[in-house]
Parts: sequence; C-alpha cells; structure tokens
Amino acid sequence: MNLSETAGPRLRITEIFASIQGESTRVGLPTVFVRLTGCPLRCSWCDTEYAFQGGESRSVAEVCDAVAAHGIPHVCVTGGEPLAQKSCLALLTALCDAGFSVSLETSGALDIAAVDPRVSRIMDLKAPGSGEVARNRWENLAHLAAHDEIKIVLADEADYAWAKAQIALHDLAGRCTVLLSPVQGSLDPTVLAEWIVRDRLPVRFQLQLHKILWNDARGR
Repeated sequence: MNLSETAGPRLRITEIFASIQGESTRVGLPTVFVRLTGCPLRCSWCDTEYAFQGGESRSVAEVCDAVAAHGIPHVCVTGGEPLAQKSCLALLTALCDAGFSVSLETSGALDIAAVDPRVSRIMDLKAPGSGEVARNRWENLAHLAAHDEIKIVLADEADYAWAKAQIALHDLAGRCTVLLSPVQGSLDPTVLAEWIVRDRLPVRFQLQLHKILWNDARGR
C-alpha cells in the first residue's frame, strides 16, 4: 500500500474479526466486525470495556483492505462508540463504496444524521438500568429510516416499563424495527418474552447469540 493510501483519515481500531452476527435483524449472518476504540458512555452492563482504550491507528484504506481479506459481504462497525471518532463517517462511506452491506452499532448518544444513508444504523436507546438514560439523543429519532433499527437492552421490569412507554410515546415501531433484549444474568429471557406477548408489543425479541455461542470471548 502506497503513502497516499495511508495518509488519509485514520481511526483507532481495537480489533477486526469474522464471526456470526449476534444481534439485530442480521442475526446469524457471517459478518466482519470492525471494533473502534473509545466510548464516552459507561453503561452498567457493558461487555466491551476492553475497547475503551488502546487500539491501533489505521487508515481507512487499511481497514477496508483488512475487511476485504475476510471475503464476507456483511460488515458491522461497532465499538465502544464508533461515532466518537470523526473518521468513522469516512470509513462507513468507504465500505459502502466498496460494495459491502454495512451496519453501524451506535449508542444513540451521538448525532447519527451524517451517517451514509446506505448504512443500516442499529441505534440503542439506553434504559434507566444502563445508568446512561440521560445520554439518549432523542433528536436522532427523526433521522431513522425504515432500514435502521432501535435496540433497547433491559435489566429488569422497570426497564421494560420504560421501554414500553417510549415505544408508545415516540411511535418507535412506526419508524423502524424495535429490538428488545435482556441483560444476560439479570433479566430472565423467558420472562421478557412473556411480557412482550402479553402486552402485544410491536417489537422483535432477541438474545445475544454471540454470548450463547462463545460467552463473550474476545474476537468472536
């Protein structure tokens, strides 16, 4: 790779690896994950604290080359909080230009308006149990398209009640797919599933498949 290719936008990367997508409507698909370093949030149930610091500086071109080497069409840019790095926007566009099917996992605390419209934005809403409910950027809801998704992770019944209220108040299901998932070891997934059926919520229940398969092993 020549100097002109490495002199462009750079990012701090924790890891790039191939695995099975464990969340979203893309669950089960072989996917290349690009995990960016750093996050301004400190959710109580965070399972990627190792991505808060460190990482390796790489150019957008280098990251795209590393993704292409895996030979998988689906790419997920995640973190940490990937939008905390300004060059994330350039990376997302470059991956789309290269022909990949791209999703972005973001906390919902930062502005998503400038994300390339070809990207499927998997945006969290932080429930009270996360400790970061005040960080929700509600203005982001206006930018969501039908191919985007809202993910709400729930630690207990109070979180569920909060999520149910937000779904109704903001007509979340009318904007895009809404995903509800339990915090592993905190909320019984069977109980959550029963609540969803009981209340006829217009959402998709999900478990984090990667946790079931690999129990939070790094790079899996």
